[in-house]
Amino acid sequence: MGVLDRRVALVTGAASGIGRATAQSFAREGAHVWLVDRNADGLAQVRAELDGDHHVHQLDVTDEAGWIALANSLDRLDVLVNNAGFGVFRSIADTTLEHWRSIMAVNLDSVFLATKYLLPLLARSTHGGAIVNMSSIRGIAGAANTASYCASKGGVRMFTKATALECAALGNNVRANSIHPGHVATPLTAGAHVSEEDRRALLADTPIGRKAMPEEIADAILFLASDASRYMTGAELVVDGGSTAQ
Repeated sequence: MGVLDRRVALVTGAASGIGRATAQSFAREGAHVWLVDRNADGLAQVRAELDGDHHVHQLDVTDEAGWIALANSLDRLDVLVNNAGFGVFRSIADTTLEHWRSIMAVNLDSVFLATKYLLPLLARSTHGGAIVNMSSIRGIAGAANTASYCASKGGVRMFTKATALECAALGNNVRANSIHPGHVATPLTAGAHVSEEDRRALLADTPIGRKAMPEEIADAILFLASDASRYMTGAELVVDGGSTAQ
């Protein structure tokens, strides 16, 4: 028996990177996983990698009507992982309002929408519902040329705390925690337009001396989703190779 045996989990951004690793981890631990992403081909590939019966659901996580339809199609839910997100290096002067809003929509609005429409299902979980929201070390410590990303991830951090307190006040047995990775080797970071000098600086800023693998972040997400963290809510779990310890 796995630590998520007989539980239903939903993971956004599941077609690649941390989301893919999380879906794989959850499936190994006995969960029935709903894989959510806008990349249909990526979803199909991840689904083919998993043993057991799992669902794929193509969704633009910024689409409110899509979240309503997804919520109506679910019978139950025990774990929600709001992982979908993106970011680019861009100065404030070079950031357009359109770009700012696109970052907020994917990184922050989607977390609100998923929580709003799936919270009633989580509240009915016989295991106790668990929400894990993907923030970043940039939701704790800022960096130049990442203002929109920092703002969105800081918003995720504080939204998570407010959600945790609201759920506790309602007594609905739902926990909410945020996770704060540092530099992770994912397709998103591989495709970022970062100079070699900046890449070296990123690694120099990480005491462990390397990027995290997606599976290492997925291990921390599994902890927050499982009963091993049953007394944690409103907390922020930092997995950054020591970056923010400096």
